[in-house]
This record gives sequence, structure tokens and C-alpha cells, in this order.
Amino acid sequence: MEELQYCEILGTRITVTDMERTLRFLNSHLEELRGDYICVSNVHTTVMAYEDADYQRIQNGGAMALPDGAPLSVYSRKHGFADARRVTGPDLMVELLKLSKDTGYRHFFYGATQETLEAMRRVIEKEYSGACIAGMYAPPFRPLGPEEDEAVISLINQAEPDFIWVGLGAPKQEQWMAAHKGRLCGVSVGVGAGFHYLAGDIKRAPKIMQKLCLEWLYRLLQDPRRLWKRYVTTNLKFMGYIRKEVKNGR
Repeated sequence: MEELQYCEILGTRITVTDMERTLRFLNSHLEELRGDYICVSNVHTTVMAYEDADYQRIQNGGAMALPDGAPLSVYSRKHGFADARRVTGPDLMVELLKLSKDTGYRHFFYGATQETLEAMRRVIEKEYSGACIAGMYAPPFRPLGPEEDEAVISLINQAEPDFIWVGLGAPKQEQWMAAHKGRLCGVSVGVGAGFHYLAGDIKRAPKIMQKLCLEWLYRLLQDPRRLWKRYVTTNLKFMGYIRKEVKNGR
């Protein structure tokens, strides 16, 4: 497998990449990646990892930690990685769905609700007609027992997916992927709200806001009661922790 470059941000090893390079890497190394997982990291997950050693091990324990959050790619560029660009989970999922007509990739979707999954199915069948939906599963909103978990593993593996898209939100999706490392036949990718974007449950920020690192603000305005603490507090923590690391010469 080719050597990847990383930029360490608050202890999390963020992959230095862009969308084209990421797609090329996945296309070339899919067989080696089977059973492994890919995190899509942002300011929120990076701060959580800085504060929780176990979660940081999970972030660093997969095949890649993609810079889903724009500040991470900006940080990488400022620290010597001029080619670092943002690669979001939802965008990566869409790009691989587009490629599936030619590659034959099979996709399994794990997370969200049955209603959201069915809405996704309609969108995929309409807009990405060549993409193969190998399976979908909406887990209950509680921990699965051992027998239930084994049944889910069997369900996924019998579907023979290449990509297992996990939409449980952080940190649950990363914890789930790490717990199932080596037990699934495809590569797992955490996509956060990606299912809801594709289904149309949540509107994506305009491109200009994405480029200006303001997608978090667009999300916050959509759901302030639930997200204000996550975005405002976490963004302030991120800046504070970065200043602390710089002061300590790290």
C-alpha cells in the first residue's frame, strides 16, 4: 500500500490529501482496505480526541482520518502541506456512488432511521442509477446485544459490500467501526450527517460557505438548540488548544 502523508493536529494524524487523491487511493487499494475503517475528522472529533485518549486511539487506528472539517486542511496547509484539501464524508460518498456505474462498487448503509434510508434509496436510484445498494440497516437507538451484533455482521457480510457507510454521528460511528475492524468484508467509512444530506432531511451549506469554513455556522442556524454547544464551545476549545500547543512548542 502506498505511503500516505499525515499532519498531526492535537494528536490526531490527519491524512494530507484531496478528493482526487483519495478516490485514486481507494480505487487502487480497496482489497487491502477491506475490514479496515476510515474516519472523517473535523474540529469536533479532533477536540474530543484531544480530551479522550481512547477516542484518539480510534481516530488514529483506522486506515485514514480524512480532513472533513475545513479548518483541518487549512491548518495542514499552514504547516507545510500545500496540497492539503478538505475531503468531506458526504462528498466522498457521492463521488463513489457516481463511480459505481463503471466500477461495480457495492454499498451498504448502516445508521439513521428506516425513513431516512428509504428516502436515500429513492435518491440513489434516481440520481445514481448505476450504484448498487447491497443493503441498508437502521439500528435501534440502544446498544446491540452480542447476538444482535453478530446478526448485523452476518447481514452485512452476506451482502458483500465494498463500502460500508456508517451514519451514526461522532463518536458512535468511529467506536462502532473500530469495534468491528477485521470483522467486515468491506471498508467502513463514517459519514456523520451524510445520510440526512443525501435523503434531503438536512440542507447542505452553500458552496461559498463551505469554502469560507462556515458550514458549521449554516448547520448551527438550522438547529441552534441542539448544535450550539457542539459548534461554539468546540470551536473555542480548538483554538485554545492550538494556542496551548504552539506555546509549548509542539
